[in-house]
Amino acid sequence: MSDTSRPTTEVTLLGKPYVIACPPEEQEQLMRSARYLDRAMHGIHSRGKVLGAEKVAIMAALNITHELLGALDANRAGEQSLNDLGERLERAMADIKTPDAS
Repeated sequence: MSDTSRPTTEVTLLGKPYVIACPPEEQEQLMRSARYLDRAMHGIHSRGKVLGAEKVAIMAALNITHELLGALDANRAGEQSLNDLGERLERAMADIKTPDAS
């Protein structure tokens, strides 16, 4: 498949259009991601401390990555907590099935 026949989607970031290769079944997720990134970029740009679009994009990417890693850490902690509770429940159930022979 040549580049010209690949399906594309246009997104706008900081007022500038970008054409992105994207399969039709992933278009909605791409648009959602682009809206999220655009909001993050506008938030950074509006502070006026970072001027160039490239620097704004890098700062937005770092901020979003920080959010993602925080969410992944929280998810792992939640999974570990559930695993711990599951183990406690299994031990409690085993204790009920086999009472102490004291």
